[in-house]
Amino acid sequence: MTENTYHVFFSNLANPLRINIISALKDSKMSVTELSKQVGVEQSKLSHALKNLRDCNIVNVMQKGKERIYSLNKSTVVPILKLIDKHAKENCSGKCQFCEYK
Repeated sequence: MTENTYHVFFSNLANPLRINIISALKDSKMSVTELSKQVGVEQSKLSHALKNLRDCNIVNVMQKGKERIYSLNKSTVVPILKLIDKHAKENCSGKCQFCEYK
């Protein structure tokens, strides 16, 4: 792995729109229309963000008729999110400026 690989991956997690998409997909698969409503952003902007997430295999896409259904990469991304949640709960405890585990 190179530093650039880490930068690209964590840049996806640091982008507010992309993290909102990831958060929305934690519980269930969604179409672009459903994601647009959930995240509160227009479909064209959402599609651009989804492309970046697809390129890094953070989200998967499945064609269902005319719709594209998006889901999180369950083999790698879901465990990473669980690890981040665990880390924050056990180690942040109010020390981080925006930590929700106070």
